[in-house]
Amino acid sequence: MKLKKINILGGVEKVGNALPHPAALFGIFGLLTLLLSLIGSYLQWGGVNPGNGETITIVNLLSRDGLHRILNEMVSSYTSFAPLGIVMVAMLGIGIAESSGLIKASINLLLNKAPKNSVTFLIVFAGILSNIASDLGYILIIPLAGVIFHSLGRHPIAGMAAAFAGVSGGFSANLFIGTIDPLLAGLSTEAAQIVNPDYYVMPTANYYFMVASTFIISIIGTWVTKAIVEPRLGKYTGDVEQEEIAKLNAKEKKGIKWTGVTFLIFVGLIALGLIPDNGILRGADNTILHSPVLKGFIAVLFLVAGTCGVVYGYISGAFKKHEDVITGMNTSFKGLISFLVLVFFASQFVAWFKWSNLGILIAVKGAAFLQTAGFGLIPLVIMFIIISGIINMFMGSASAKWAIMGPVFIPMFMLLGYSPELSQAVYRIGDSVTNLISPMMSFFALIIVYFEKYDSKSGIGSLIATMLPYSIAFFIAWTLLIIGWILLGLPLGPEAGLFYHG
Repeated sequence: MKLKKINILGGVEKVGNALPHPAALFGIFGLLTLLLSLIGSYLQWGGVNPGNGETITIVNLLSRDGLHRILNEMVSSYTSFAPLGIVMVAMLGIGIAESSGLIKASINLLLNKAPKNSVTFLIVFAGILSNIASDLGYILIIPLAGVIFHSLGRHPIAGMAAAFAGVSGGFSANLFIGTIDPLLAGLSTEAAQIVNPDYYVMPTANYYFMVASTFIISIIGTWVTKAIVEPRLGKYTGDVEQEEIAKLNAKEKKGIKWTGVTFLIFVGLIALGLIPDNGILRGADNTILHSPVLKGFIAVLFLVAGTCGVVYGYISGAFKKHEDVITGMNTSFKGLISFLVLVFFASQFVAWFKWSNLGILIAVKGAAFLQTAGFGLIPLVIMFIIISGIINMFMGSASAKWAIMGPVFIPMFMLLGYSPELSQAVYRIGDSVTNLISPMMSFFALIIVYFEKYDSKSGIGSLIATMLPYSIAFFIAWTLLIIGWILLGLPLGPEAGLFYHG
């Protein structure tokens, strides 16, 4: 049975990699979007957005106005593409840390201390927790996991896959409340007030379920990595040099010591700006969740990683003069060339797909189908997860999808006697499980570039074939978990039960 599964995945990879280069493929997707916008406009495809009651019509991007918008906004679509600036700023700081030897020394220290049989679990677990810190997981955890696995003599792509499974597939699991929780809760509150004007969904609405999910997803992600992904990938035979696992010398130990002191100083300064009620680093609404530390975490990462890298570099002797620091930043950008090209085509496709209204229309039609299907609770939950997962393949933003689907499903669940907190939890499962295989996920192109570092022949097929087992396993495990949660009648969070009593 295992060999059969591996052969199926090999077929997926073969078919996927037979497609054009990812950059060219995104270009083709863009052209198809233009064509569909023309056809959809001519055939008058449309619907009604249940979130605001507005009529949705397909916008013809091959019209005069559409062509003008494409030409006028081509540059801004590229430069405003979310992952672009995030990756570039983060890599400046990480480049300093890497060129100083700090990252290598930290990995050596970790590998010498951590039990070898727990590394996979810790990587998936760290990936899940990284979601509290904006996009840290995509920028740091995933590539770092590849280096760690390579150092242990394991396939580096398997390490990155495990981290990606935690960061993206485990998006709706965590031990802490993140910025997405109050955002979704706010949208859920608005939808719930369609039925009950006094109803309020708290940011902690799914907290208990999230905590349980964190451990379930970590365990399942670890199992998939060891039982399916690593056996399929086999032994790594590429030409990327393996990081040597060595004990630190005296200078490196001193560098790590003072880097730790520097890091603690940063932590102290951040705490000083966040903990007091009038802290300078609190958000405009005086909360920690909306603080620049969390919302602007990439800038914090740049400052911390860069400063720690400088401290370590000078103490360990890796840096002799300030030009060495600049060289480290320059070197980090050399590896982004293929990413910069790929992002240009990906950004145009995503922008055109959004402007055409194709993504919104698919979401609305999917929601309408599920609403009229007339299932019982358990079948309804399963179908809701499936529909949410399918829609996630076409529309990336979790909040944007929930703004459309929430006003449909929350009132429907409430009228059936089920709480808004339950419908929100079910939606979040579906929204997470297909992140790993969705080209519309913002960092999808970056993950392909990570894979290409260790295997130049990697493409969309390689990524999807590697991540598909996680997606399927997460879907099964999470669906069983929510069904068990419902059957046991457990609360989803503080004061967040399963049922709505009017």
